[in-house]
Amino acid sequence: MRVLGARLASAFLVGALLLIAQAAQAQPIQGPYVGAAAGYDLPQNIRAAAPPASGFGSGHLRLEQNGGYALLGSAGYALGDGWRFELEGDFARTGIHDLARTPAPATTSGHLQSYGVMVNALYDLDIGNRYIFPYLGVGAGYMWSHLDGFNVASPGTAAVFHSGATSGAFAWQAMLGTAFPVPNMPGLSLTAEYRFRDVTSGETFGGTGFAGGTGSLKLGSQFSHLFLLGVRYAFNVIPPAPPPAATPAAAAVPAPAPERSYLVFFDWDSAALTARARDIVHTAAQNVSRVQVTRIEVNGYTDTSGSPAYNRALSERRGRAVAAELVRDGVAANLIVIHGFGETHLLVPTGPNVREPQNRRVEIILH
Repeated sequence: MRVLGARLASAFLVGALLLIAQAAQAQPIQGPYVGAAAGYDLPQNIRAAAPPASGFGSGHLRLEQNGGYALLGSAGYALGDGWRFELEGDFARTGIHDLARTPAPATTSGHLQSYGVMVNALYDLDIGNRYIFPYLGVGAGYMWSHLDGFNVASPGTAAVFHSGATSGAFAWQAMLGTAFPVPNMPGLSLTAEYRFRDVTSGETFGGTGFAGGTGSLKLGSQFSHLFLLGVRYAFNVIPPAPPPAATPAAAAVPAPAPERSYLVFFDWDSAALTARARDIVHTAAQNVSRVQVTRIEVNGYTDTSGSPAYNRALSERRGRAVAAELVRDGVAANLIVIHGFGETHLLVPTGPNVREPQNRRVEIILH
């Protein structure tokens, strides 16, 4: 039940993480990469069994271990959509401090070394932080275990069992880690990782010492918890998409400056204001309050039809008509200066006695 429960819990954890991964974006890594890591191997106690005639007595055996170290190296390929696959080589070494057995106590020494190859499938997550990329994965392969200087002795007797044998079995693992890209070093990341590993039961180790004969020790599943720090280098890195360029705020369009000169046109031989002329005078009067004005020139003109004296008088009447309209629109009369220039200063040069509409005008100038 202990073995089945551990496997079911690990499978559930990996399955849940894989489901979460489907909703995440992929880390920007693509192409080949290599990695290496080292850390602490915390093994669980291992159930063991021996033949009845082995000298270990009856009942269950339990191989108790101390923590040790683990090393690994990997080479893989990232697809660029979050998934990557790798081949991994592993080595771990832990201490053995007891073989708990019944009925007689014993002293135990030695080390358990594990090494092998694993094939891993991993998925990188993009959580929106350019410096943190979690990942998760599963792996399977084959691991060999080696009993290095393994000795079991009962008090006051010769060695009960001695072994330096090697045996292998199928292994699998589940991984949960985080990569930290190194700033200004594209492709290089530091990693921190937890792994749960199971070297499945069935490894059998031969040895000597059973009253001068030989015997064997069979191990159950070897559960280990690995805590690793490492480094990874991706040869091709998908550069992160540049952030969208900030759209410059549209510059506030300043309100157009009020004009300081206006033209009012008249019908031939007339000083009466048309509707269009009144609109122009009204606009000029409104803008007087928007700009600093100390003087307003109202200059009247005519075309060349008629005598010069008549035209001068007509230009003055036109100026007075515009000035009166400005006053009606709220402009102070003391700001207004009226001039009548007659047929001089033509807007459109013509010969004498020519009826040119653009020369029949009053110009309002704000000073």
